[in-house]
Amino acid sequence: MIINITDNAKYQIQEMMKEEDRDNVRLRFGVKGGGCSGLSYSLGFDYEVNEELDHTEESNDIPLTIQKFDIDVIQGTTIDFKQNMMGGGFTIDNPNAIVSCGCGSSFKAKEREGTPGNC
Repeated sequence: MIINITDNAKYQIQEMMKEEDRDNVRLRFGVKGGGCSGLSYSLGFDYEVNEELDHTEESNDIPLTIQKFDIDVIQGTTIDFKQNMMGGGFTIDNPNAIVSCGCGSSFKAKEREGTPGNC
């Protein structure tokens, strides 16, 4: 398994998936260039899988799609959802991140540095 989705994140993702009007909705998790550390996480819903470019798996009953190109920089990542006095949000714990930004959504990995931009 490449990505671990905690029970708290699973509940939130399932609630969000209910709002989608399609049966084949999948969570798409990946990496894009940008952010103050060079790479930013991408998290959203998708309905299509490209067999050549995408890896699919299920994590904690959540169907998940990941671009194969991103696997080396997100292998072993845990997606969680934390609730606090200011509300709640997803957190990402990536063991491949050698530098992380204070915003929590930007990082640099040994395998790929990316292109720093605005956070």
